Amino acid sequence: MSDLFDYAREQRQQQDAPLAVRMRPRTVDEFVGQAHIIGPGRLLRRAIEADQLSSIILWGPPGTGKTTLANIIAHHTARHFSRLNAVTSGVKDLRVLIAEAQERLGMYGQGTVLFIDEIHRWNKAQQDGLLPFVEDGTVVLIGSTTENPFFSLVNPLLSRSRVFQLLPLTDDDVLEVMRRALSDAEHGLGRMPLTLADDAAAHLAAVAGGDARSALNALELAARTTPPQADGTIYIDLDAAQESIQRRAVRYDKSGDEHYDTISAFIKSVRGSDPDAALYWMAKMLHAGEDPRFILRRLFILASEDIGLADPQALVVAASAAQAFEWVGMPEGYYFLSHACLYLATAPKSNSAGAIWKALGHIEQYGPGDVPLYLRDKADSFHGPARDNYRRAQQEAVGDQGSYQYPHDYPGGWVAQQYLPLDMSPPGWYQPTDIGYERTIRQRFDHLGDPDAD
Repeated sequence: MSDLFDYAREQRQQQDAPLAVRMRPRTVDEFVGQAHIIGPGRLLRRAIEADQLSSIILWGPPGTGKTTLANIIAHHTARHFSRLNAVTSGVKDLRVLIAEAQERLGMYGQGTVLFIDEIHRWNKAQQDGLLPFVEDGTVVLIGSTTENPFFSLVNPLLSRSRVFQLLPLTDDDVLEVMRRALSDAEHGLGRMPLTLADDAAAHLAAVAGGDARSALNALELAARTTPPQADGTIYIDLDAAQESIQRRAVRYDKSGDEHYDTISAFIKSVRGSDPDAALYWMAKMLHAGEDPRFILRRLFILASEDIGLADPQALVVAASAAQAFEWVGMPEGYYFLSHACLYLATAPKSNSAGAIWKALGHIEQYGPGDVPLYLRDKADSFHGPARDNYRRAQQEAVGDQGSYQYPHDYPGGWVAQQYLPLDMSPPGWYQPTDIGYERTIRQRFDHLGDPDAD
């Protein structure tokens, strides 16, 4: 009789569960996104379908499918599936599950898959307590985490597991998830007379930022709170979408003029050393759902194109910000974007690194020149007499070009000699400015060859 009541209770819980829970895929084919790890022919998909899974760590932002993948594995495996949440459980709970797993294995030969949600919440001692049972095969571990496991998990646990990184869903992925929810009459909103406006759907997808759970929760809130029209239909427009996800829409087409106009204003503001304007345009892009990595890539370019040797650290800061963003993610990643933006906006500016385009233009127009004999690599493919004969033939063909002068043998580590092709005059492509660190470069160049210089 208790089983009947338990079943009825589970059914009510399923009916009352949030839309994001009800719409969780039950098979691999229903899963949206993450094709790089779960697409046809990929290792994780093959392991799930063959029920040959070994211990894994699923790492990714919220709403990208970590728990969903664990549930799919639960439906596919013949092993017993147990779960723990590291926030609400500890070693005592783990011991109970391990004892049950050992009993199942000993009495029935049935293995156990243990899913630990937010495993990074466990401290080192708790993680160490899990190691022997992963090691001896008592359980196959599935750990999910939003934190970088290479920092938040102990090394012995990592060495016994394979890490799969889940990426934020694309806007198209989130739109597909919402379309399924709108058409699914059993688990979704398909029984409701709903119409979701295109701009409202695009807004929910953009603001969700790759988090399908966030988009579905907002969609359900809009569906439940929007009053029906005279004909009984519920029309979710942009205003309803904005209210449901608590974010105003920003006029920003990622593939249209607004995208290019805004990034242009951003770059020009950083180049023009206006930190407030740079932050404003960057905030607009982030608010509208622009990929932060796109902004970081543009900052990389700007660090060399518009700052260059006026502050050589600019590129280092941009690179460090990008690496920190990958390690930490959002929302703390906003700090790294701001750090790089402000550093580059306040740095001294020089476009002298663009000298490469002058050099490329010269090569394109005149073709590449010959390397002077004294600059050529001595460790060539010829050895012994063959090498000497080759060098002698070169000498006879072009005449005596002198010998290489090692700069460190001369005062100041510099000596005047021709490094360009012998028939080419110095073009002066690189001209250091008097701004920032380039002032030091200019002063050094001005004193090269001066015997009285320091």
